[in-house]
Amino acid sequence: MPAAVPASLPELFAAFNHLTVLIVGDVMMDAYVWGKAARLSPEAPVPVVTVSRQEQRLGGAANVALNVQALGATPLLCAVIGEDQGGDQLLEVLQASGLSAEGIVRSSYRPTTVKQRILAHGQQLLRIDSEVETTLNATENTNLTARFEQLLGRADVVIFEDYDKGVLQESSIQHFIGLARQRGVPTVVDPKKKNFLAYQYCTLFKPNLKELREGLKLEFGDSEADRPHFEAAVARLREVLTPEIVLVTLSERGVFVENDQLTRTYIPAHLRTISDVSGAGDTVISIAALCVALGLSAPATAALANLGGGLVCEQIGVVPIEKSLLLKEAERVGLLPVA
Repeated sequence: MPAAVPASLPELFAAFNHLTVLIVGDVMMDAYVWGKAARLSPEAPVPVVTVSRQEQRLGGAANVALNVQALGATPLLCAVIGEDQGGDQLLEVLQASGLSAEGIVRSSYRPTTVKQRILAHGQQLLRIDSEVETTLNATENTNLTARFEQLLGRADVVIFEDYDKGVLQESSIQHFIGLARQRGVPTVVDPKKKNFLAYQYCTLFKPNLKELREGLKLEFGDSEADRPHFEAAVARLREVLTPEIVLVTLSERGVFVENDQLTRTYIPAHLRTISDVSGAGDTVISIAALCVALGLSAPATAALANLGGGLVCEQIGVVPIEKSLLLKEAERVGLLPVA
């Protein structure tokens, strides 16, 4: 943690450049095939797509690494991929993106997660997912743990990026958080359903509304009338996990944040022309992690993360945040780093 919290937005954004972020979780490749569909197949009632372009992009925890990098910090990825073509492609794209692969474990027991999208005339016709969701075997888990322990000493903050693909499991999550706490390294969590209640004593826990409902097995709506039920769910979450900060993304209604003094803040979304919400959560958790590492208050952390998440929704596809644009927008709306 820094000796003093940055006192201005330019100082805050400059401080990002000196941070190292360890990101552990599920990495994947997002593959895109673009083409034209001018006729139906004679073999089945499906369109024939004539391919004009293909692209491979980093997804999951690897997209979080891209966001961290775009904000000026140094990302360290820790994950397991297959000894397959998808894994080869992922390592190639990591290298091309200037991202380190020293925390990547390769395994012959599981495939690399690849999500391939077939698009024609601006529409997605089909998505093919190549993946497994089984937990790591003993050898894989031992190797992942060794990489995590090696990299933790360089980290200012740890991000758990969980997509329920099996890389993270309850025992390893608790071990990793325990190690980070021993070293005074804050931990921020982007959870999914399977391990939702495994992240005891993390620094910041960031579910969305759907994940909060599913993780706690509670039913409540997202209207103002349901606010007492929502806040009761957050209180229940605190009882189970004891996080310092709870940050819940509320889609078009912005974000909610509660600090360890149980001070609650609702931050409305900024009016945007929404093009694509894909990847917004990756941006939110990346910004939140850097702010936590620098000791910003929970409301200030949530406000900047909320702003960044909205900005990437104006872009088509999964793209990392633009640091200069975020700073410019934060100054325009009068966002202060200490709130």
